[in-house]
Amino acid sequence: MQIRDIRPDECGALGLLMVQVYSALPGFPQADAQPRYYATLARVGDFVDVPGARVLVALDESGTLLGGVVYFADMAHYGSGGPGTDLQKTSGIRLLVVDPDQRGRGVGRALTEACITLARQAGHRQVVLHSTRAMQVAWRMYQRMGFERVQALDFMQGELGVFGFRLAL
Repeated sequence: MQIRDIRPDECGALGLLMVQVYSALPGFPQADAQPRYYATLARVGDFVDVPGARVLVALDESGTLLGGVVYFADMAHYGSGGPGTDLQKTSGIRLLVVDPDQRGRGVGRALTEACITLARQAGHRQVVLHSTRAMQVAWRMYQRMGFERVQALDFMQGELGVFGFRLAL
């Protein structure tokens, strides 16, 4: 598996994958309830223009897209809403997605580890991410990787509870 920065011709495919995966999560709001969020998913490639942000993709040996994630070296541009945007020496992770047909291969972990490596290279003290109750599989992975739940980072996005996690580096 290869992890690298997204190329312009891959942005549409990653956006489509994100919309498909997030809309299929049991209990996760649908596009009609969260249209701005789904527009963000569909245009995930736009994050390459955000200062300090990188869109990373995971590909297999044949170049098939396995998943992706957005890494933020500057929390001021994290953009999820809620607390966390004023954290210093902190990297952020958003919008982790793995193709459902590729789950169990370590794709999510590899993408998360790539973000942790970038945070360490930046000399940051911690990595922050947010998740929802619909993403319990990801929660378990994050916790196995050493992330801890931090209630002070929780917030509501409309009717949706969003829960904060932190990994000390």
